[in-house]
Amino acid sequence: MIPSRPFRLLINRHAGTPGIAVLPEGGWRRAHAAITAWSGYLPTPLRDLPDVAAAARVAQVLYKDEGGRFGLGSFKALGGAFAVMKLLQAELARRRVANSASGADLEAGRFRETTQAITVTCATDGNHGRSVAWGAQRFGARCVIWVHEHVSQGRRDAIAAYGAEIRVVPGNYDDAVRAAQAEADRQGWFVVSDTSYEGYTEVPRDVMQGYRLMAEEAVRDLPAPPTHVFIQGGVGGVAAAVSVQIRARFPKAVPKLVVVEPDKAACLLASAEAGQPTTIAGDLDTLMAGLACGEPSLLAWQELERGAAAFMAVPDAAAVDCMRLLARREAPVVAGESAVAGLAGLLLAAREPYARAALGLEEDSRVLLFGTEGATDPALYAQLLEGQG
Repeated sequence: MIPSRPFRLLINRHAGTPGIAVLPEGGWRRAHAAITAWSGYLPTPLRDLPDVAAAARVAQVLYKDEGGRFGLGSFKALGGAFAVMKLLQAELARRRVANSASGADLEAGRFRETTQAITVTCATDGNHGRSVAWGAQRFGARCVIWVHEHVSQGRRDAIAAYGAEIRVVPGNYDDAVRAAQAEADRQGWFVVSDTSYEGYTEVPRDVMQGYRLMAEEAVRDLPAPPTHVFIQGGVGGVAAAVSVQIRARFPKAVPKLVVVEPDKAACLLASAEAGQPTTIAGDLDTLMAGLACGEPSLLAWQELERGAAAFMAVPDAAAVDCMRLLARREAPVVAGESAVAGLAGLLLAAREPYARAALGLEEDSRVLLFGTEGATDPALYAQLLEGQG
């Protein structure tokens, strides 16, 4: 169904070992209640892909399609905006303006005189920054978003459309993370990052709690429990959120979680090889822009080091193969380049005898995929489908 491509597979020797609770259930319940109460909230569809299942020689493949999430085009809308809301609520309480401001209060502008003096900021490859900017606009804060020089103009413009100021730095995503933090420290701004590190975990924890809603919606719609889940890597936040929710919902028969990254930015696989969080240096020059991350999130790694059954690294060409595959089906699915790493991992592993056996992929396996974005850069999406990139 797609051409054979080289890939790396690492079975996680620590899978299933006990560890800390990264995302407490109380925080998840609050995130679920808040986000599902937002105006415009609708669950995204879970699509059956029988042709993909046949090609992979498994019983079923289901694809959670996040392309329509809140009109932002990706699952990130669930995390960054929720964290902005939580931060503003906490700051209003700290300043003794409102002890228990609701999301509806913020949306209505009840405390705008205070919130518009608060600046939120973050680094992004595109989708997280769009969510933070959207959340800042929705809840009444000022927003500055940092992008590295390789982020496309289309993605920069999409963020700016929500009223954010865009600042560009040389280097890669991790350079933008450091620039955002340094300026926030100087200016007294608030960083809303999906990447956690030593001394900075509470906001990323809120982001990840928001992501869990995507997994919960998928689980709710499943006709039967999955045996396998293939999910994109990046800094690991969404993979960890999915891992937590899947383990919570299927404690007696936990599906095998396979984390898939670009081969040019496989920091989670490198961390699993090393047995500790490991940073990948260099340009991280992958087409899968939303996954071009060289440094794992601390919180995410604490979950994935025991929650992931395996880690894979796939080439950019496989992502383009999968984008075209989904677009050219009888029932087309629009998927951006960072949405299809999990699909690429499944199809590449399923055709290779060792990988298939190592992952326990059988003819009765049921696989859950997360299509984490739509065409978030329409011009690039069209170019890739036409074979020009």
